[in-house]
Parts: sequence; structure tokens; C-alpha cells
Amino acid sequence: MESKPSIPEEIPTFTATLIIRRFDPEVDDEPRWQDFDVEMHGTDRVLDALHKIKWEQDGSLTFRRSCAHGVCGSDAMRINGRNRLACKTLIKDLDISKPIYIEAIKGLPLEKDLVVDMEPFFDSFKSVNPFLMAGGLPQGGKERKQSPVERARFDDTTKCILCAACTSSCPVFWTDGQYFGPAAIVNAHRFIFDSRDENAQVRLDILNDKEGVWRCRTTFNCTDACPRGIQVTQAIAEVKQAILRGKP
Repeated sequence: MESKPSIPEEIPTFTATLIIRRFDPEVDDEPRWQDFDVEMHGTDRVLDALHKIKWEQDGSLTFRRSCAHGVCGSDAMRINGRNRLACKTLIKDLDISKPIYIEAIKGLPLEKDLVVDMEPFFDSFKSVNPFLMAGGLPQGGKERKQSPVERARFDDTTKCILCAACTSSCPVFWTDGQYFGPAAIVNAHRFIFDSRDENAQVRLDILNDKEGVWRCRTTFNCTDACPRGIQVTQAIAEVKQAILRGKP
């Protein structure tokens, strides 16, 4: 006798309170806090909660998101005082007995709600020449070969997704608008230690500036904030050492 298929149990829900720092430049002189109650499932992320608010409660809520899988980095924001990606932060992993506070990342000009102007961040990124700089054709005219050991030397810093979570968690960046910031240094590191690159010294000279690596105070905020697990503080220290040695 065939057994009847079991009926799956309904996924339990709970109510989470999100308190979001809102700002509309057309009507607000200063940012303000607004709270929302949202019914969520245990598998839902902060990004899902923001979607529910925007689609069901307040269509004016403004935030960035794209891939929703922790790859594009566009939904970085401060969640309960920590920089995180909304798409990688499960609601159930937060203390849902208390309100969840959400605001835009710090240190960059606020445009609207959870959206900041990323241009200063990308200006710093571009200023360190974040691309391979090699003269002439590769040996044999086909490819620039690299051993696994040489590749491993800079593997960690290839993981950066330019979300700005590290840079906007840095106290020096908050108070000094000229500091390159951790993300720019991480991307410089990626090419400084690449054996195929021939202009490491150019980047070292750029970062050996009063607003370069020497502004880092080694607070480890950047490392804690990185959603990709990059050892950001270590990378900055390695660039400092390379400057002192005069070579990578």
C-alpha cells in the first residue's frame, strides 16, 4: 500500500521592525528615522525586507541593489551600526527582539535614503592605476605566464567587489576627504605584487603620500567590514613594507 506524500509544513514567519534613516533632498533639511514593521521568513535577508517595504508600504524608499547574491557589492549599507551587504545579511541572524537600524554608509555624500555618491570612492580607485601595466609583447607573443606561487601572492586582493564597505568603515576616511581609503590600496596591492606587472614602483610612489598608506591607523574596521573576507589591514601593511624596501 502506497504511503501518502507528506504535506510540507508552512514556513514560520515573524515580524521584524526596521528603523531606516531616510533623506529626500527635495523635502528634508536633515535625515530622519522612520520605522516599518515587516512580516518575514527565516530565510529572508535584509534586502528582502527592503523590497517588501518598497513594494508594499512605501514606494519612495530608495536603495541600490543589482545581483542580490553578494557579487556586485551595490547594496552595502550600515545595518545595526556595521557595514554589511543587505543581500548577505539574514534577518534571523540579527537580534529580532530589537529594532534593526539601517542607514547609508558613512563618509560619502548622501544622495537619498540609503544611496550615496560613489564618485569620490571611484576617483580614489582609479588614481592608483588598477590595471596591468606591462610594456611590450609577452615572451613568445602569446601570454604572460605566472606560477601558482606567484599568483597566490596577491590572490586575496583579487576578491574585491568595490562595495566600499571597507573604505566607508574607516574613521580616517570619515574625517579626511583626501585619504585614498582601504579599497583603493587593496586594488593597488593586487597589481603591485603581480609578477606580470612592470610598474609597481609607480603605485608605490602614489601611495607613499601623506594621504596614502601612512594615514592608516590599523583599527581593523576595514577587515571586519569586508563581505569577501579580504585581510585588508594586512594588505595595507604589506604595501607599507614594500614602500620601505623600495620594491614589492
